[in-house]
Amino acid sequence: MNKPLVFKTFAKYNAFRKNLKGTVGFVPTMGALHQGHAGLLKQSAAENDYTVLSIFVNPTQFNDPKDLEKYPRTFDADFDLAAACGVTAIFFPDHNEIYADKYQFIMTENNFSKILCGAFRPGHFNGVLSVVMKLFNMIKPTKAYFGEKDFQQLQLIENMVKAYFIPVEICRVKTLRDESGLALSSRNTRLSPPGREKAALIYKTLKSAPSAGEAKNSLNQSGFEVDYLEDIDGRRFVAAFLEGVRLIDNVTI
Repeated sequence: MNKPLVFKTFAKYNAFRKNLKGTVGFVPTMGALHQGHAGLLKQSAAENDYTVLSIFVNPTQFNDPKDLEKYPRTFDADFDLAAACGVTAIFFPDHNEIYADKYQFIMTENNFSKILCGAFRPGHFNGVLSVVMKLFNMIKPTKAYFGEKDFQQLQLIENMVKAYFIPVEICRVKTLRDESGLALSSRNTRLSPPGREKAALIYKTLKSAPSAGEAKNSLNQSGFEVDYLEDIDGRRFVAAFLEGVRLIDNVTI
């Protein structure tokens, strides 16, 4: 098993990138990797000559400073998982490497980003799209892999790539779940064991409720604090708090 190379600056990564011949798959993350990320990395490794993983806890997409502080940083474990998944290189920049411009230039979408998560997390998708645009320009991938759990984010990135003619293919990967149905997420580690068991009600309710309104009422009655639960274009979206942890999911209907 080859160990991934680690690059902390764009200059050193770019020198490495110029020598690569073949396709480059890319998986952007904020670290705290789990088996959902492993699925993305393994698919990239299977479909490309090289796979690059980025780990950067992006502050501009957090509207709650406490949420940013609590986000887990687990680089050593992330490195081991990346090695096991066939990752060629890890891009692990600090804040100044990404935001040398002090976030003066911001990528904004004025439609789909204003509803669902965007309505409850002002500026969140500006931060997501801005950092993804930067990373695409830095990594120069052939393909980039995103999970369907963050479906709103995925669709916004797909539309940004089309709108700006970015030469990268966006690859959708289905949401990975544990046996209970709970979507795999780095935030799940902040739940207590009983909370994690209870969180499985989200997926079960999304799938079984006849309407979005009934699903929302059911989750609220079960002790969740629902931000939103809506049906849009054949897909049911939810964001709900449990034990102070914000969980999101979506299913086709």
